[in-house]
Amino acid sequence: MRRLTEKKKTVQRWRGLEKKLADINELRTISREDKALLNELDQELDDLALQVDEYEFQIAFSGEYDARNAIMTIHAGAGGTESQDWAEMLMRMYLRWAEKRGFETEILDTSPGDEAGVKRVVIAFNGEYAAGYLKSEHGVHRLVRLSPFDADHARHTSFALVEVMPEAESDVEVNIKPDDIKVETFRSSGPGGQHMQKTSSAVRITHLPSGIVVSCQSERSQHMNKDFAFKILRARLLELEIVKREQERAKIKGKRIDAGWGSQIRSYVLHPYRMVKDHRTDYETSNTEAVLDGGLDDFINEYLRLSMGKKGK
Repeated sequence: MRRLTEKKKTVQRWRGLEKKLADINELRTISREDKALLNELDQELDDLALQVDEYEFQIAFSGEYDARNAIMTIHAGAGGTESQDWAEMLMRMYLRWAEKRGFETEILDTSPGDEAGVKRVVIAFNGEYAAGYLKSEHGVHRLVRLSPFDADHARHTSFALVEVMPEAESDVEVNIKPDDIKVETFRSSGPGGQHMQKTSSAVRITHLPSGIVVSCQSERSQHMNKDFAFKILRARLLELEIVKREQERAKIKGKRIDAGWGSQIRSYVLHPYRMVKDHRTDYETSNTEAVLDGGLDDFINEYLRLSMGKKGK
């Protein structure tokens, strides 16, 4: 029913644009001498063209899971405090981007850095086509800057891995057998107050057949942490199934590009010059502050255009 509702909304949008265009053309035909009205109709045509561009992007969201909520995990790379601080900067960037788009976010789990930043953070993004938008961010992100943690202020290069998974919508989609999991509780570490330190509210779940281990320690309630951990586990198992399907397709279609530590997708350079560049689309901007404050739409849109072009070929 959800899919049917989405399809109906899509059809209604395009039919609505079709009717608006027909109305404008009819008015232009009968009002050729009325310059004021013609100018007004020209403006309506421009607005209509913008709507068409916006709706065309939804063609890029034709994947089976694109309309879903998303779960993002950010991992700090090698490099200690530098990379952990970079991971936290990325976390803030994506939270600001989601806020601007009207998406709801929730930090499901976080592992604080040793001195600053985070070693790992898991964020849920709830909103229409969250997975479709954020799939463009899956990969390695590279930062070049003068280190605020180095007494000599030397230039450092840091890496962080961003993983994006669609949220599993039901237990039917991902079947987790009770005998296949091991659930453990432990005391939360890092900030959170004395309550989190004294009680075993954190939860770790191991999926024995796959070896996947997930944990959650962000909430005071062990019950909530367990629910969040299962949410992450279901998403990881769904991702595992998607990868298996892609590998099967790759045997027929050929080479499959996998996002890994050796394949950075975007560089953020803050010194000796300022530039953010996406290595897949070659789109770049010198307005690094805006990007790190959540201004990602241009990068995402360029990636979607590239994806649409590839689909067309």
